[in-house]
Amino acid sequence: MPVGDPVPAQDSVPTPRDRQARLATFAVFFVQGLTFATLLTHVDALQKKHGLSDGELTILLLVVPLIAGAGSVLAGAAASRFGSRPILRLVQPLACAAVVLAGLAPNVPMLVAANVLFGLGLGGVDAGMNMQGVAVERRYGRAVLTGFHALWSVAAVVGALWASASATLHLSLPVTFAIALVPAAALAVLSSFWLCLPEEEHHASAGRDENAADENTGDENTPAARPAGLAWRPIIPLCLAMAFLYVGDSSISNFGTLFMGKVMHASASVIPLALGAYQLTTFLVRVGGDLAVRRWGPAAIVRAGGSVATLGFVAIVAAPTAPLAIAGFALTGIGLSVVAPQSFSAAGRLDPAGTGVAIARVNMFNYVGFIVGAALVGGLADASGFRVAFAAPLVLAAAIILLARGFQPRTAEPAPTTTAVTP
Repeated sequence: MPVGDPVPAQDSVPTPRDRQARLATFAVFFVQGLTFATLLTHVDALQKKHGLSDGELTILLLVVPLIAGAGSVLAGAAASRFGSRPILRLVQPLACAAVVLAGLAPNVPMLVAANVLFGLGLGGVDAGMNMQGVAVERRYGRAVLTGFHALWSVAAVVGALWASASATLHLSLPVTFAIALVPAAALAVLSSFWLCLPEEEHHASAGRDENAADENTGDENTPAARPAGLAWRPIIPLCLAMAFLYVGDSSISNFGTLFMGKVMHASASVIPLALGAYQLTTFLVRVGGDLAVRRWGPAAIVRAGGSVATLGFVAIVAAPTAPLAIAGFALTGIGLSVVAPQSFSAAGRLDPAGTGVAIARVNMFNYVGFIVGAALVGGLADASGFRVAFAAPLVLAAAIILLARGFQPRTAEPAPTTTAVTP
């Protein structure tokens, strides 16, 4: 297939089993979004409960992405052999339980232990759910992965609304967490029985991807039939795009409200609108993102996303008034929303055997970007102010435009060795 072609359209009609796996994957994404939002919307309450300083809280929060990176590595190694379904069946309920344990924690050491457990679960689920999403996308023969991420955004909104309602009802943290996440853990376990089986996930990926070499030969020694090492070189643009995306995302999530208050001098009622605009446009674009990918191809969509995100950060940095700054945050949501699902989808195309190794590698840079974004923007803000600080994600968003070429469909390159797959 020529390098510049969009994702190929296929005539295959999804089977009932394909639809079943898609519904199960929707459930996994929903539970993950709800779990993540339930914890993050109560960070302030946890800080007050344990008397943590801002510095101590920052360190505690950074523990999660660091451990999540390790969880993603472990998930990639295990999925290459056992598939992602058993991983999700184990670690997603574990992540739900970790949040409840964080609410129950009587002291800081127990809270740290719960955060470590949550980080492992977060990394494992992030990697595993995208492996399932890519497997479903290949079985459908068309772009569907962005829709899963859209439901994640919906679940995050549900989690935020529940946090607001529980505060109004004056519920304790353990009760608040348990009401949301005990049913979520049950849903995760039940849906895991419908996810793609290891043989479906691996074999279907190789059998349905037209980039898989020698797929019709029946030779078990072909690249499509056996796991092989994956070269890093074609995955690097996807990893960098993922990292740059999350530098921007973490800058908005961690410092957007501070920007509105300290730079725009917005009122208390206006300050939350910046993050709200970012989350809303992220969701709206993801709803229709799969249709756009089918029409114009992933590289064009990522290139357009990087351009719009760059324009959004320019608007934030230069905004003279709060409404224009909010418009900038909305634009960044439009642009950045497409990068993560297309990074995972492109990683899946580079792994026609469906081992999940490429996806796990790309997922690690989610956490790299989050950590770098928090440190970089926070450090620049302390030194030079928030306008200068938000110029850093501006530059990196522009770099995504240059990396978009790496999202064009291509044939996977084998690694130099034929040793066992490691992420």
